[in-house]
Amino acid sequence: MDDLQVLLLPGWQDSGPDHWQSRWEQRHGFTRVQQDDWLWPRRGDWMAQLEETVLQAHGPLLLAAHSLGCQLAAAWAAHSQHAQRVVGALLVAPPDVERADMPPNLYSWRPMVRRRLPFAALAVVSGDDPFCTPARAAGMAADWGAELVMLGDAGHINAESGLGDWAQGLELLRRVAVAGGLSPTIAPW
Repeated sequence: MDDLQVLLLPGWQDSGPDHWQSRWEQRHGFTRVQQDDWLWPRRGDWMAQLEETVLQAHGPLLLAAHSLGCQLAAAWAAHSQHAQRVVGALLVAPPDVERADMPPNLYSWRPMVRRRLPFAALAVVSGDDPFCTPARAAGMAADWGAELVMLGDAGHINAESGLGDWAQGLELLRRVAVAGGLSPTIAPW
C-alpha cells in the first residue's frame, strides 16, 4: 500500500499554515489539490482540477476534504468516471452553500450535490459551525451515505478551532481507509 495517496481538498480561500490540512501536508506528504481561484471558486473549474489530479495519481486514493472541499468531493464523485479510484473520504465541516447568507462567491455551488457517494465516507461536523447547522450537516451526511461523527462544539473545525496536528482526524482518516477495504496498517501517519 505504499502507493496510497491522500488528496487534501481545501475549502474556499484555501487552508492557511496553521490549518490541520496544511500541517498534514507538511508532516505526512499528503497532496493538496491546488485550485486556480481560491476567492471566486467555480464548481466546474474545481471539479476539473480534482479530476486532473486523480488521473495523475497512482494507486488508491483517500480524500481529506474541509468545508467547500466536501462539496467538491460530492460534486466530482457524481460526475467523474474515475470515482472508483477513491476508496474513502473524510468530509470535515461541510458548509450549507444554499443558506441565504452565503456570499455571492459561492453561488455557483448551488444546488448542493447530495447523491450517494460511491466510496466510504465519514462526515465530521461541529455543533456550532457558523456555516452549517448540525441538522443540515446530518442531512448531507445521510444523503451522501457517510457516517456522521459529531465533534461537539469545534467551530468550523479549522485553525481557529485549535486542533493543531489533529491526531483524532488522522484516526478518522484511518477509519475511512479501513471502511474502504484497506488494511488498518496502511500508513505510518
